[in-house]
Amino acid sequence: MVERNMATATQAIQNFAESFRGLEQSTASHEPAWLRKLRQEGFARFSEKGLPTMHDEDWRFTNPSAIAQTPFRLVRNGHRLPSTESLEPYRMPGATCSLVFVDGRFAPSLSQMGQLSAGVTVGSLAAEIANNHREIESHLGRYLNIQRDAFSALNTAFLEDGAFVHIRRSDIIKGPIHLLFVATEHDFPAVTHPRNLIVADEDSQATIVEDYVSLGESTALCNTATELFAGDHSVISHYMIEREHVQSFNVSTLRIQQGRDADVASHSLLIGGALVRNNVHPVLAGEGGECLINGLFVGSGRQHLDNYMLVEHASPHCDSRQFYNGILGGRAHGVFHGRIIVHKDAQKTDAKQTNRNLLLSDRAQIDTKPQLEIYADDVKCTHGATIGQIEENALFYLRSRGIDEVSARRLLLLAFASECLDRMKEGPARTHVERLIRRDLARIAGSTEDSAPAVEVAK
Repeated sequence: MVERNMATATQAIQNFAESFRGLEQSTASHEPAWLRKLRQEGFARFSEKGLPTMHDEDWRFTNPSAIAQTPFRLVRNGHRLPSTESLEPYRMPGATCSLVFVDGRFAPSLSQMGQLSAGVTVGSLAAEIANNHREIESHLGRYLNIQRDAFSALNTAFLEDGAFVHIRRSDIIKGPIHLLFVATEHDFPAVTHPRNLIVADEDSQATIVEDYVSLGESTALCNTATELFAGDHSVISHYMIEREHVQSFNVSTLRIQQGRDADVASHSLLIGGALVRNNVHPVLAGEGGECLINGLFVGSGRQHLDNYMLVEHASPHCDSRQFYNGILGGRAHGVFHGRIIVHKDAQKTDAKQTNRNLLLSDRAQIDTKPQLEIYADDVKCTHGATIGQIEENALFYLRSRGIDEVSARRLLLLAFASECLDRMKEGPARTHVERLIRRDLARIAGSTEDSAPAVEVAK
């Protein structure tokens, strides 16, 4: 078994190495030297580390061997763009602008740029590197930890395009910026590596929504990474929505660097994919920062949804809150691994971590691991996790009032999910997320695979 796993890992590295050589040859003549060096460092680290296995502590509850065993091919130029009409169901009403990325590349003809102030730059990362690479160089690759995470190293190795958002000092964007990432159908297992860079200067405010969807049902891997720099006194809300089809793999990493008194909220919604890994890694580097990490994951069938949170308190007087809720039916497997590190100088830290889960069938599974590492002596930190089922008394009460069982289950699931919704600010982004949650919970509530034994109601 060990030899087979080693052979699989070696083959995966060789497959990615072939794609990397092709990318290097095609970009050598026009990319800046610092970018080429960054990508080479990323691939060198990936080659050294290889894809993770369940022997790695950070992956002990998730087996990524299906990714290693699939001969993914890099999606490059030459593919057809989807029609505008096919994307309409995935648009977000009320967005200030909507940028569309097809198989990891910016599609201006499908995007809706809207009305943005002169202090905001939104567009293609590849175009910004070509036209203004000195500004990009000061942030790109400065925060993502490629030494620790193989998928981040792999994303860096194949860094080409993605979203670039720059909100300049004191600028306030009222509506959300919608970044729609579309995976199209291919006759081969396709892999894309979108790379996003969000820079919010001091005193700025914005909401950014990353939304990952699929057209078609071919096997695909989206290995995406976002670096978010929140300057002093900035207020940023970031949404990660993963709703790809159930033949897809998605590994996402959000790395947040917070300045003094910066207030950042990260909201995640995972409802799609076969194997999904959601990494959120904020570093509260400036004194007085606040960070909210809020998420909901809903799985059924044989979905595997893994949430890995790493919160680093590096400066004093910072607050962080983690709240993650999971709803799992069928044979779905959920993971919550929340880790808080309070560094030596981070006195007066206030950190709280909570994970709550509902299992809708006897075959659903959740692994939860709250974790604290405290190296300061004047802190307030708590953590906890709960696992339960739909309360039969509550279901009985609703049915005794004439509500059918499916509707009663849906109401109870929505009440549980609303704990996450209530932590989101009112506006188009929250409305968009709520619509997706309601639709998915209606599907699960009516699924016989996820149903508990029927509750008898006295006549």
